[in-house]
Amino acid sequence: MLARYVTVAAALLSLVVAGQTLGAEPSASGLWQAVDDDTHQPNAWFLIRDGGGGIYTGAIVRMFLKPGEDPNIQCDKCADDRRNKPWMGLEIIRGMKREGMKYTDGTILDPRDGNIYSAQMTLTPDGQTLVVRGYLGISLLGKNQYWTRLPDTAFNEIDQRFNPNAAPAQRKAGSKPKQ
Repeated sequence: MLARYVTVAAALLSLVVAGQTLGAEPSASGLWQAVDDDTHQPNAWFLIRDGGGGIYTGAIVRMFLKPGEDPNIQCDKCADDRRNKPWMGLEIIRGMKREGMKYTDGTILDPRDGNIYSAQMTLTPDGQTLVVRGYLGISLLGKNQYWTRLPDTAFNEIDQRFNPNAAPAQRKAGSKPKQ
């Protein structure tokens, strides 16, 4: 009987050490996939991170290009510090403040036209879907995108420069995933 309690205690301790607590709300941090509204095929993967102080950012970490599309496309229509930066690795979500399962007061960049919109995100209770809404002025004047959480194994499929789980030498070398 004592052995069972020790085993359970060790399992709970490992969760706490890993930074997880039982009953804790899921976070938007992680790797997410967006799909094309028309084809329902993946068009990009995004990495969302807690930048500290409960402020979240998100960057493009994988693009699914159509034949003939330039893999080195740059944000030539951006008007801020992201002007002429490559889309790959581009921080498109900034300033999201976490309020439980909602993230508010942020912005989202559409690199296709350089427009920056007010934004909010809502995480479903199971933590598997992120509703990303960009809007002008008030939230009613906007559009939702539904992003799906990817498994941790998907980190192996992104450019290692953007992989927070990669060793520093891999990130610096910029090793790319196997195709």
